[in-house]
Amino acid sequence: MLKLGEYNMLEVVRERDQGVYLCDEEGNDVLLPNKYVPEEFKIRDVLKVFVYLDSSERIVATTLDPYVTVNSFAYLKCTNVSEIGTFLDWGLEKDLFVPFKEQASKMRVGSWYLVYAYLDEKTDRLVASSKTNAFLDNSLVLLSSYDEVDLIASHASPQGWNMIVNQKHLGLVYADEIFQKLTPGDQLKGYVKKVRPDGKIDLTLQRHGFRGIEPNAAQILKELEANGGFIDLNDKSDPEDIKEVFQLSKKSFKKAIGTLYKARKITIEKDGIRLVE
Repeated sequence: MLKLGEYNMLEVVRERDQGVYLCDEEGNDVLLPNKYVPEEFKIRDVLKVFVYLDSSERIVATTLDPYVTVNSFAYLKCTNVSEIGTFLDWGLEKDLFVPFKEQASKMRVGSWYLVYAYLDEKTDRLVASSKTNAFLDNSLVLLSSYDEVDLIASHASPQGWNMIVNQKHLGLVYADEIFQKLTPGDQLKGYVKKVRPDGKIDLTLQRHGFRGIEPNAAQILKELEANGGFIDLNDKSDPEDIKEVFQLSKKSFKKAIGTLYKARKITIEKDGIRLVE
């Protein structure tokens, strides 16, 4: 079965004036127009193509890469507003349609919007919605603390930034834990801090504890904890004293404590380094 709105691996079965026809394992075929046909190919070659409906509502294949596929989120630019809805640039010749009823706010030409792409059941056409929360579900969150997750920045709130988690859930990075500029549509890695009983997900953009720290920095943290949170060495200390305690060069030591300082795990004082409570 041809999968609309997705990449398909299809076999070249015949060549015609308008292009080549590709076929799936069930015998369903689709046209790959001449402009997308590889310069070199032969019958029975398997091609990776994206399948969707063209402007005449015909199933067609392309070797272009769309900015979004079915059942996923993307940040797209509005190209046109018509009497029936809005159109977004998604990297293909035919723009992606957004019905008025699926717009969280009125879309304007030239503006960018975070949207979810899905197949319309009546038309089998790939369409989009900017009402993204409707496509997120936190009723069953199979994530644990420290898990690495893929994030898409959704929108800011007084508490912080709302994030789309693994294309499935809604999570939050609190404002006091954000140390970089974020804009809607940013894609980044994050980490689960906690999954609450109600399914809400607390996130962080920094790895927890020793997990996100280079080995030398992790070693220094362990020594600090073993020594009551303070060691009388810093970036001004004698290289031999540093080597005796940590078996590190002064250069490596300075780099490691710099990492810990930027991560707000230590303070660098006049007579040493101290673990932040």
